[in-house]
Amino acid sequence: MSSDLNLRMRAQGLASLLFAGFIHVPVAQSAPVGPDDPVITLEGFCAEPARTAAACKTVITRAQFEKLIDALQPEMPPSLKLKVANAYARNLRMAAAAEQRGLDKTPEFQEEMRYARMQLLSQDLDRLLQAQSNRITDAELKDYYQENQSSYEQATVARVFIPPGATEGAAQAMRQLAADLRVRALKGEDPDTLQVAAYVASGMPKTSVNTKLENVRRSTLPPRHELVLALRPGEVSEVFADPGGAHYLYKMIGKQTLTLEQAAPEMRTAIAARRYRDSTQDFQGGVVFSDDYFDPPGKPAEPAARSGGRNRQNYIY
Repeated sequence: MSSDLNLRMRAQGLASLLFAGFIHVPVAQSAPVGPDDPVITLEGFCAEPARTAAACKTVITRAQFEKLIDALQPEMPPSLKLKVANAYARNLRMAAAAEQRGLDKTPEFQEEMRYARMQLLSQDLDRLLQAQSNRITDAELKDYYQENQSSYEQATVARVFIPPGATEGAAQAMRQLAADLRVRALKGEDPDTLQVAAYVASGMPKTSVNTKLENVRRSTLPPRHELVLALRPGEVSEVFADPGGAHYLYKMIGKQTLTLEQAAPEMRTAIAARRYRDSTQDFQGGVVFSDDYFDPPGKPAEPAARSGGRNRQNYIY
């Protein structure tokens, strides 16, 4: 910092003290950091020896650092930027030391670079495919909505759960009870009352129940139960039996279909996921691994290696 700048700053500080007793002095705000302003400074380090008598240091500007950030992860949160900055400063020093020892000339390093390049290209392609998958027009949303409109029906229903019987005789009794409860439901009996009757008959008395389920969608119902959404308000479903022996009974209270605008966020996610899955299909499968080399059937797991050899764990496989 120059002597003129020091004097100017000291004068500004003195002026602030002199006026503090007369006027309110606002808390100083951080000045905006320009593209050419330094954001990382490595004191006592430079990759190449300094050509002047000045102390050696390396300065990374905001523009230089954000170029790296944009390549690694666009819109990186500030908390993560500081972690990257710490790692970057450390890596700069260590990489320079490694080059001085000739580690960048070894066959191992060349192989690491080959694999790292392949990995980075794969990651960049994956990022591009995801971005392309998310480019969805309004017309595409409208077409998807018309083709899948039934998927955006949601209903309010009452569901009665009839527990399974512990023995064959009890199971038969619960099956009969489910049929009887359906008849009572068709006659208009309150579903909560029917649920209490089911619990009492199974030996699990409940004095307070709530059979009402809201915002029920086809995708949230068990297999076959989605037929419930075909019911009209007031109608009662058939009895559904699950493999565990339990039975279910539904009564439709009301239903509606989400509008295009309401369903748009969910549709965008579904379309993008399908597109991304389709775009990566060609990169999967069609690979044969040698069982004799990697993991032949029946071979016991080998203990973890304890050798002092190279152990690269920074790659994402």
